[in-house]
Amino acid sequence: MSNRTYHHGNLPEALVSAGVELARTGGPAAVVLRAASRAAGVSHNAAYRHYADREDLLAAVAARCMDRLGSLMVARMEALPAADPVDLAWARLDAIGRAYIEFATTEHGWFRTAFSGAAAHGAKQPVTHPGAPAPYTLLADCLDGLVAVGALPAERRPGAEYAAWSAVHGLSDLLVDGPLRELPPQEVAHAVEAVLTTAARGL
Repeated sequence: MSNRTYHHGNLPEALVSAGVELARTGGPAAVVLRAASRAAGVSHNAAYRHYADREDLLAAVAARCMDRLGSLMVARMEALPAADPVDLAWARLDAIGRAYIEFATTEHGWFRTAFSGAAAHGAKQPVTHPGAPAPYTLLADCLDGLVAVGALPAERRPGAEYAAWSAVHGLSDLLVDGPLRELPPQEVAHAVEAVLTTAARGL
C-alpha cells in the first residue's frame, strides 16, 4: 500500500498524514522525518525528496492540525438550530469559541502542534487537501455577521478579533499547559462560561 502511494506521487500526503498521527499523541516534538517515513512505509531518503528537513514537515503538519481546528469550528456552527438573525449571530460566535476550547482540551497534541510556530512559516512543499477556513477567518466572519445584523456597532468592530481570540486562546492554553490544567470538569465548564460570556459582553 505504501509503495503504491509513493508511485502515485502521494508521498507528501502520506508523510503529512503520518505526521498528524504522530502529533496527536506526542505533539510537535514527535513530528520527525524518520518516524513519519517509517509510518508511511518509505525510506528516510525518499522523504527528503519532498521535505528538506524536520521543520519543513512540521510546518505542513501544523497547517493540517489548524485545518482540523477550523473544521470543528465549522461543524459546531453548522449544527446550530435556526434562530432569530441576532440570536444566531451570537450563537455562531459562541459555538466557535466553544469548539476552539474543546479542540484544545481534547486534542492536546494537535492543539500544541497547530500553534507550535511552524504553521506561521508555511510548508515549503504544499500538500493538496481540502482544508477548512482558518480559525482567524471564521472569527472575523462571525464578528462581521454581528455587525451585519446590528448586534455589534460598526465602530467597535475594528480589532475585536484580537480581544476575542486572546480570551479564548488564553483560556485554552491555561487549561492545557497552564495552572488550570488540573481543574475538575465542573470548574472547567464554569471557566468556559465565564470567559465566553465576558468576551461577548465586552464586544
